[in-house]
Amino acid sequence: MRTAYSVETVRTAERELMARLPDGALMQRAAAGLAAACADLLGRVYGSRVVLLVGSGDNGGDALYAGARLARRGAGVTAVLLAPERAHAGGLGALRRAGGRVVGAGGAAASAASVGVAEKLIARADLVVDGIVGIGGKGGLRPDAEALAAAAGRARAAVVAVDLPSGVDADTGEVRGAAVRADLTVTFGTHKPGLLIDPAWEYAGSVRLVDIGLGEVLPDGAELEALQHADVARLLPVPTGESDKYRRGVVGIAAGSARYPGAAVLAVSGALRGGAGAVRYVGPAGDAVIARFPETLVSDRGPHEAGRVQAWVVGPGAGEDAGTVAEVVAADVPVLIDADGLRLADADAVRARTAPTLMTPHAGEAAALLGVAREEVENGRLAAARELAARYDATVLLKGSTTLVADPAGGAVRVNPTGTAWLATAGSGDVLSGLAGSLLAAGLSALDAGSVGAYLHGLAGRFAADGAPVGAHDVADAIRRAWRDVYLD
Repeated sequence: MRTAYSVETVRTAERELMARLPDGALMQRAAAGLAAACADLLGRVYGSRVVLLVGSGDNGGDALYAGARLARRGAGVTAVLLAPERAHAGGLGALRRAGGRVVGAGGAAASAASVGVAEKLIARADLVVDGIVGIGGKGGLRPDAEALAAAAGRARAAVVAVDLPSGVDADTGEVRGAAVRADLTVTFGTHKPGLLIDPAWEYAGSVRLVDIGLGEVLPDGAELEALQHADVARLLPVPTGESDKYRRGVVGIAAGSARYPGAAVLAVSGALRGGAGAVRYVGPAGDAVIARFPETLVSDRGPHEAGRVQAWVVGPGAGEDAGTVAEVVAADVPVLIDADGLRLADADAVRARTAPTLMTPHAGEAAALLGVAREEVENGRLAAARELAARYDATVLLKGSTTLVADPAGGAVRVNPTGTAWLATAGSGDVLSGLAGSLLAAGLSALDAGSVGAYLHGLAGRFAADGAPVGAHDVADAIRRAWRDVYLD
């Protein structure tokens, strides 16, 4: 499992580790890892042109020491100082001793001419190292740094960010102004939440984690978790010799309407591939469901008369059927609420539930539930997921470019590492609802069902699309391949 820790936790751990080590040892470990990553990216270090964008913090020191290592290997290294009077003295001395050059482009002596010189250096560089702002930075870049970040974006050079791209929020993933766009981010000790969450994730490029010994002092409780194949494989519900269709769990799907029968079909398609032993469907799209999936147990007598289930999915394509939504929300089994169900469900009734609840909004639906603009959710996904989970006392799967799963009890938020932009297609969320609901019925907790469902759904999307447009039914068909890929890995 990949974990990410907050800035405060990282700094506390760094202080504890530094107290055990010789002075400067931790920075040297970081600089060695950074220099190795830069060398790998360059391929040929000797004769390459490297520009360091250096701020006043430890990130600037890491960049300077790494630049010194590259200079000793024959690279032409120039440090552009944005705060010359506060640059890391030890790193600056090491770079100069290794034959590196230093120019100023910030601070009290900054001028348009000095910034222009720095921009020309960047334009001719093979590699630009972003050491402007550290993990404690908030808000966008200052104007002088913004000009250099823009120059790096225009240049042909590869851009490597030190710990995280300057201008992004390490704790939240928010980008409140101009920020550096990196091809590679070299982060130290542990991932930071902003490296795994949009919009900051888009600025990070590939992420390389350098072990500096921080793992021995970090606490158990991370801010963010990202499941990997082995984690998902341990959670998958797998039948035994004693299993039958009822022991494996039965999931109820209350979805679809005369206007949106396809939503019911797609939700059932996901549910049939999610590990439960049987799927019951309730709603007006029974004929469409049974025609596509004859193994479905179809009823037109409402949720209470459908037969026993271990979990319900309600809302996809439900239109204005508030009565069915209310009936399902009142059930004493785990319930997944999606799409129209999120709009129709009574908030007090959701909060009053004693069985697990999993809500699966996209950004627009989350914004409506929170009473804020969609942009606020998209720019602050982590805060939105946590707020929804706390407000509704429910587990929340916030769908989107970065899918997050937040539990009302607090603790680490799960971030889904799989997926593809091709999943932004009609009906894809209906498939996910059925899949996650089936996992609920098979016995997974709401947090695990949401996390595993999102993981398999994202992986299935990659397999189905393979770089080309994809339909929701294609994603559903690829779930079995995703399951095998995870379980047999």
